[in-house]
Amino acid sequence: MISFFRKFFQSKIGLPIFIGFLILVALAFAAADITGSTFGGVSGGNRVAAVGDETISAIELRQTADSALRTVQQEDPTVSMPQFVEEGGLDEVLSQLIDRYAIGEYAEKYGLRAGENLVNSEILKIGAFSGATGEFDQAVYEAALRRQGLTDATLRRDLAAGLLSQQLLLPALAVPQMPEKAAKHYASLILERRRGEIAFIPSFAFAPESEPTDEQLQAYYSENRGRFVRPERRTIRYAVFGAENIDTNLTPTAAEIEAYYDANAENFAARETRDVSSFLVPTEDAARSMVSRIRGGVSLEAAAREAGFSVSSVEDQTREELSSSLSAAVANSVFEAGEGQIAEPARSNLGWYVARVDGVTRTPARNLAQATPEITEELTAQKRAAALADLSARIEEEVDSGTSLPEVAEAYRLEIETTPPVLADGRIFGGQGQTLPPALRRTVETAFQMVESAPQLAEIVPGQQFVVFDVEEIAESAAPPLAEVREQAVIGWRLSEGSKSARETADRMLGKVRGDTSVAAAIAQEDTRLPPVERIDLERSALFTRQQNPPPPLVLMFSMAAGSTKLYEAPNDIGWYIVDLDEIVTEDIDPDNPVLVQTRQTLAPALRAEYTEQMIRAIRADVGVETNESAVEALRRQLTGDIE
Repeated sequence: MISFFRKFFQSKIGLPIFIGFLILVALAFAAADITGSTFGGVSGGNRVAAVGDETISAIELRQTADSALRTVQQEDPTVSMPQFVEEGGLDEVLSQLIDRYAIGEYAEKYGLRAGENLVNSEILKIGAFSGATGEFDQAVYEAALRRQGLTDATLRRDLAAGLLSQQLLLPALAVPQMPEKAAKHYASLILERRRGEIAFIPSFAFAPESEPTDEQLQAYYSENRGRFVRPERRTIRYAVFGAENIDTNLTPTAAEIEAYYDANAENFAARETRDVSSFLVPTEDAARSMVSRIRGGVSLEAAAREAGFSVSSVEDQTREELSSSLSAAVANSVFEAGEGQIAEPARSNLGWYVARVDGVTRTPARNLAQATPEITEELTAQKRAAALADLSARIEEEVDSGTSLPEVAEAYRLEIETTPPVLADGRIFGGQGQTLPPALRRTVETAFQMVESAPQLAEIVPGQQFVVFDVEEIAESAAPPLAEVREQAVIGWRLSEGSKSARETADRMLGKVRGDTSVAAAIAQEDTRLPPVERIDLERSALFTRQQNPPPPLVLMFSMAAGSTKLYEAPNDIGWYIVDLDEIVTEDIDPDNPVLVQTRQTLAPALRAEYTEQMIRAIRADVGVETNESAVEALRRQLTGDIE
């Protein structure tokens, strides 16, 4: 999750900065009080950082973190603020805020500027601010800002900062080239092969079987509450309504049927349609030559194919429809030919048509009595749609006026149902993969933006079925009381305790392997039964092409020196890995090897990113940056709910 977040933010200071202004809108830094330079507490306009003569307030950091979290939730709606903070999101936001201010300070210090006209031109380029004509629309612009919780001044400030970054970074990082010798070194790394062994010492092999004391379990839970955080979930009440809830008479009267018949007489008159296959040629002589060949026995498709033309077919076309799509002359010619016959060549605006009548359908005229069943069905459907639209409009008016869901349901005799607790992605909390029905899933995004007891109306099946719903209960993202997750906590405690013993075993084995003992022999000397050693013989290129996210112990092996042995801790106290690298086999790279060219192209973005990072670090040093760690930590505790 955070890797996506970092990539997203990096686009603001990398080379594409001037391209993605919609990203700037989505992540524009919220307006805040940026005057003064005295650090204070978390409340009362405190400062979390000073960048040159500018300061960053805790309010701004909090609002920017909220905006960044919403962006991450577009990829994974279940991510909560505590998770975001714990995985480094707040630190990344603060770092990017500092970079933004530092670049702006540095640019202005050395005479660069982004004037009002330049900012205006960039705003005009943003497609999200265009109206129906495709031109900039002030009303659309203001509405878009309101949806993002931004002001005109905020957006302008952020666009100006982006333009200053563009002026600074683009000239400095235009086209960096990896030196050939360095590229050759990296290319050889791609083709290198590594051989070694990996042993896993699992925590469960050493986990105590006894139950923890209440004090032990409480201490473990207090130190590891972040592992047990539950995502926000909501319980949705809803009532579905449709045509079955209409209490008006939908049967059309005889007068209504007759009026419809008279108003649509052409639909019930005699009708003739034709199915036609045809192709277009440039001249009359060519068309007549083609017609002669086809009438002589060559199929229409074969004649067209041999001459390099393609055949198109239409079905159930009236004379008027053919006149509109081709020409009146072509339509007349087609309707003069019999079924299966080749029509006389006729001209259109584009050339001459060679056409074959594939089928003829003649529908006799129908009188009022014969048309009544069809008209009755059509008028009933129209009345049903109108009545349902009226019903939904009345219910929507009730909702907008503040009427509660139970009151609406009682007034319109609707049945209220309630969902189990639902996550932001539509999954049922604790439901082992269960999700809401597809129709209700459309309400989830809205439900997670609502407050309790504020009904909303949504369309389930366009023109046929609607739902009125509200949020009955909101369970905020937080770690539950220990009693609710005691079983999981006990498992976690056992793994934690087992991890300590597993670490002792791993350290003991590590010492032996770094001597003259093989990994397999070191395992054999342990009293506890451990998994067998995995022998590795792998080329680096296969490490990443075989799977998108290779195991961390393998990644570690490809970053070690030959003959070295390292210890790697598996996440969540599941155990320890001993990674032993025996040898590295490399090959010489010829100057004309295509891998060398590919390596230089592949490393170019990384080189730009490295230069960017170095330049921003130098900019920070030039303008001066001071961070108020106590204020940042206080905000961190506030966002994670860890408040004393």
